Amino acid sequence: MSQTARSALNDDRLSIVDHEDRRIVFGGVHNFRDLGGYELADGRTIGWGRLFRADGLYRLTEADIDVIDSLGIRTVVDLRSAGEVADHGCFPIERYPVDFHALPIMDVTWRDSVIPEVEPGEQGDIDFLTWAYFDMLESGSDRFAHAIRVLAAPQVGPAVFHCAAGKDRTGVLAALVLGGLGVESDIIVADYGLTREAMGRLLAWVKANNPEMAARMGTSPSFMLAANPEAMANVINGLVADHGSIRDYLATIGIDAAVLNALGDNLAG
Repeated sequence: MSQTARSALNDDRLSIVDHEDRRIVFGGVHNFRDLGGYELADGRTIGWGRLFRADGLYRLTEADIDVIDSLGIRTVVDLRSAGEVADHGCFPIERYPVDFHALPIMDVTWRDSVIPEVEPGEQGDIDFLTWAYFDMLESGSDRFAHAIRVLAAPQVGPAVFHCAAGKDRTGVLAALVLGGLGVESDIIVADYGLTREAMGRLLAWVKANNPEMAARMGTSPSFMLAANPEAMANVINGLVADHGSIRDYLATIGIDAAVLNALGDNLAG
């Protein structure tokens, strides 16, 4: 097969990532995506409308609640810290009751943590995110495991998990869920890469609607707002190199075949 034909085949296989049903449009939430359509290792496919990943659901508008209702969301997993929830609020349970789980991956955000110095620019963004995601996996492995068990529970869906931007904590959990079920690595990386455009939408909304948040984000180093797919590729490659597969990594943090089978049964279309 020629290089051109191989590239065309690869592009066709990755086209599922850009499926027209992938992004769900909201007024106050800008990175809400359906994880449907991805093929699992056993040949089944994640059904559309079963599992979503998102940014801060505390920003949902009244009209957005109607969209949530149309999706039939039953379970919300909030990966933000207790401090973030206290400062900004959470999913409006009083207006739309769900099975709500506050499962903070980190106790404090990177803004309030000791972080390594990196060079400015794209490579620095990649280096920081690679470090940050491995750091989350090391310090928050039991919390990621808890979140996966919630998503594998009976009658959990449709479900959504989210953090503040739907980028980092959400991105790592999505990689673990998809990778644990055997979705191919380049699909996982490409799905993560969709967050780049979402960050642009979020920043534009913040500048227009939330001057305080805009000022705070304006003082953040570029690497804290970046979503470079190469960083996610580095993390996946590292887990595979150390453990053989993401599924094998999950076994080391207590997610066994029974949990993954239940998760696959919940999600498969």
